[in-house]
Amino acid sequence: MFEQTFRNIDDVLWKEAGCATELDYTEQTSWMLFLKYLDDLEHEHALEAELVGKSYDFIIDQDYRWSQWAAPKKGDGSFDHDSALTGDDLIIFVNTKLFPYLQGFRQRASAPDSETPLPITISGEVRVKYENMKDEL
Repeated sequence: MFEQTFRNIDDVLWKEAGCATELDYTEQTSWMLFLKYLDDLEHEHALEAELVGKSYDFIIDQDYRWSQWAAPKKGDGSFDHDSALTGDDLIIFVNTKLFPYLQGFRQRASAPDSETPLPITISGEVRVKYENMKDEL
């Protein structure tokens, strides 16, 4: 299932002008996969904390969590197709909100009063520049 999805994305990116090699978009793809993994891990930690009656402070603010913008759910737990960002809305969100938020994450995480255990950074060069991809997702 995932293999075919990645193959479809790869095909779209190869057709986009300016993609000479996989290195042209590996950084963006890696960040997207990392954000998905981090969101799943955070939800797991939150559930574990809830089971022992503790609260859990998420590393990523709610608006920037994968489950908020890429895979929102309805009240019954099913995927909310109407709220998920796609096409131009997704590209605008990632370029103007998500990546700038992540760029400032290291500074916020290393602040003296921060309890964030994961100081991550993101390159200012990262941009979702593959416009054709929006039609395939």
